[in-house]
Amino acid sequence: MITRTAAAAGFVLRTGIQTSRPAPAVAAIACLLCQHQQQQYRLFSNSSQQLNSNNSNNNKDALRKIPGLDGVPPSSPLANAPRSYGEKTLEFTPTPLSRPIGMNYPPEAGQNTGVDNRSIRERRDDFANYDKQLAKRQNLISKWARPYFRDWRNMRFHKGKTFLCPPRLFKCDLSLYFPNLHGRTLSGKKAADTTPVLEGRVSIVALFSGMWAENQVKTFISPEKNPGLEGLLKNSGGKAQLIHINVEEDPLKYWLVRLFSGSIKRKIGRENWDKYFLVKKGISDEIRESIGLLNSKVGYVYLVDHECRIRWAASGDAELGEPEGLIRGVGRILEEIKEKGIGANYTRKQVVGKRTQ
Repeated sequence: MITRTAAAAGFVLRTGIQTSRPAPAVAAIACLLCQHQQQQYRLFSNSSQQLNSNNSNNNKDALRKIPGLDGVPPSSPLANAPRSYGEKTLEFTPTPLSRPIGMNYPPEAGQNTGVDNRSIRERRDDFANYDKQLAKRQNLISKWARPYFRDWRNMRFHKGKTFLCPPRLFKCDLSLYFPNLHGRTLSGKKAADTTPVLEGRVSIVALFSGMWAENQVKTFISPEKNPGLEGLLKNSGGKAQLIHINVEEDPLKYWLVRLFSGSIKRKIGRENWDKYFLVKKGISDEIRESIGLLNSKVGYVYLVDHECRIRWAASGDAELGEPEGLIRGVGRILEEIKEKGIGANYTRKQVVGKRTQ
């Protein structure tokens, strides 16, 4: 009965033709149908809005978990520095490092090689692991979402200078570690690790990628710009050294540098061939955030002690007082080595656990 009445009411509403039923009954039924439809629409609209809100919140939570898009804790000395990801920086002025930078754990040879040494069984287990696949997907999304020219745009802020050097050396017991990097040297065809080369000596590490960045680090280490540093290295008795790390993650640029490596050999001399590293891969976002390597187009200089700890750092073109600060830092660490009686056969102590930054 109700179905027939509803059909009659719908027929009246669509065509305007009256049936044999009384007009008040038809009008009442039509009113009830309209109320029912409005109620169903409200329920659908509210549920749809709630679903969209939940999806939006879930997407935001997922973006926060993506490495490289979650930002840096406000306590970090590099929290406000421009990056190749995240929000676009409109204004930036570099400030001196107020606290140590580096990795929380000591480096070991064989780390950060960029080579997947997992067995077939381990790869199969990782492929079937939902959490690992989700983390891998989020990492790919992070890299895909990065603007290609962001690093070049950030060069307008003080020629890309990320931070100023600290006013004094970081204390040895509070300093953090320089990561192990893996790459080919100019002395042979086999790849090597940086950690064995850094241990037991005071090392000035010049890290760059491209000609622009290389010219920036030369304002700190070249004899023309900083002649006092060259004399200090020669008079150190082999306890201080200069390390070049050329990072070329683009395969074409990497092979071009290897093709013209002869000119690099002539510039730096045979005695420094084993101290020039050409790194192709292995520098993760964690490493970049930890050591302040936030712009791939900028050159960085690190003063690393005999235990692979970063005691001083600078970026970009050298400003007034920074080359002199590097010389003072090298001299101070040489004094520490002399006081501790560290020689050529020094072996770094193995630290258990991670350091807290």
